[in-house]
Amino acid sequence: MKHLLKLLSVAIIALTLIVATGCASTAKHEGTGEYVDDSVITTKVKALLFDEPDLRSGQINVETFKGVVQLSGFVGTRADINRAVEIARSVKGVESVKNDMRLK
Repeated sequence: MKHLLKLLSVAIIALTLIVATGCASTAKHEGTGEYVDDSVITTKVKALLFDEPDLRSGQINVETFKGVVQLSGFVGTRADINRAVEIARSVKGVESVKNDMRLK
């Protein structure tokens, strides 16, 4: 009986560890909490870009992965690129900004 209880305890602990690791993030995949955080960052950056009257925010794509914001698309001037990067950096939670924007 003791052996059966010990075996059952080990099985429950192993199952708990397997389930917990399934929710964790890896180098290429986000955990659930990180995905939500990145979605919030993306939304905030897009909203700030939209509020900027000099930028055509519809032509700037914003993606976030583990706090790294990637800006891509086409803009009219170098000043527009600098302003978009500055706006993205100002959002809380942004670790860094990757600039892939191009001039038209």
